[in-house]
Amino acid sequence: MGRQPCCDKVGLKRGPWTIEEDHKLMNFIINNGIHCWRMVPKLAGLLRCGKSCRLRWINYLRPDLKRGAFTEAEENQLIQLHSRLGNR
Repeated sequence: MGRQPCCDKVGLKRGPWTIEEDHKLMNFIINNGIHCWRMVPKLAGLLRCGKSCRLRWINYLRPDLKRGAFTEAEENQLIQLHSRLGNR
């Protein structure tokens, strides 16, 4: 019972992503959008599972992902909120 596994896990690639895989995933999502993560690897021509593609997109490839250090304003806001809310 329950949900079926997202993939057979047989023949799927594991380990670090290559630049080519990143480009395939980015191009597919930018051109087609995201409707079902379970179908993305098959439609994009990747030998990865849907969960792996979703995590790669969310954590590394999204165009709106902010990288780098906090700005001065962000740091001040964090300090202000921490002084008001404390450790929770």
